[in-house]
Amino acid sequence: MSHSGLPRLEPAGIDGWMVRLFGTIEENNLLWLTALTHDCEAAFGEALVDLVPSYTTLLVIFDPLKLSAWQARQRLVDILARLVPDDVGGEGELHELATWYDPSVGPDLERVAKLSDMTVDAVIDTHSYQEYRVFALGFSPGFAFMGLLDDSLICPRLDTPRPKVPAGSVAIAGQQTAAYPAVTPGGWNLIGRTAARLFDRDRDGFSLLKVGDRVRFVAVDQHTFENEGGDPTPVAPARENTRS
Repeated sequence: MSHSGLPRLEPAGIDGWMVRLFGTIEENNLLWLTALTHDCEAAFGEALVDLVPSYTTLLVIFDPLKLSAWQARQRLVDILARLVPDDVGGEGELHELATWYDPSVGPDLERVAKLSDMTVDAVIDTHSYQEYRVFALGFSPGFAFMGLLDDSLICPRLDTPRPKVPAGSVAIAGQQTAAYPAVTPGGWNLIGRTAARLFDRDRDGFSLLKVGDRVRFVAVDQHTFENEGGDPTPVAPARENTRS
């Protein structure tokens, strides 16, 4: 952690501190963030309400009836003084998500290929070849922010989000990729759809993917996709241009 002024503690209301460890998104950040998560769980104990990790930060929510903001800050200062990267917990579980890459369910696929100066097949090969890390969960239950994309696939979000993105939609934006666990609005570029059930209230922990897990999107044909429970209902292309 050699970034100037980092790590840094930022107040987040009367019951929270934002621990900013890094200034840029890198895969090695995860080893430090998982270590910080474990240390906070041990140091805060019953006073801990929630931990929300992201690419570069960890939001620590505590019970103000059990700890003052100053006491919570001091515990974080002590943790950061002795923090070392996690050399064990960084592996995570590997998930292979059967994905049908097709313009009918990935209406931005051809446009992404044009922006990237690649063929559609090359976009599919590049996206499905990479193994991604789950850096954070958020936006909607079970929505996993994953990275990092190959540089050739980096493209901006849509200017205006779609009002309705189908569940299972596989998408990219910036350096990230994701799969929508439920029908929600969304402004990412849709390139395919996975048959995987990403959020299930009957599953322990609800979300299929957890921070630190590894994900590979496995390209399958429509027949295999449908056999695995995938919904082939087409989605209309977005009319908006992407941000420059």
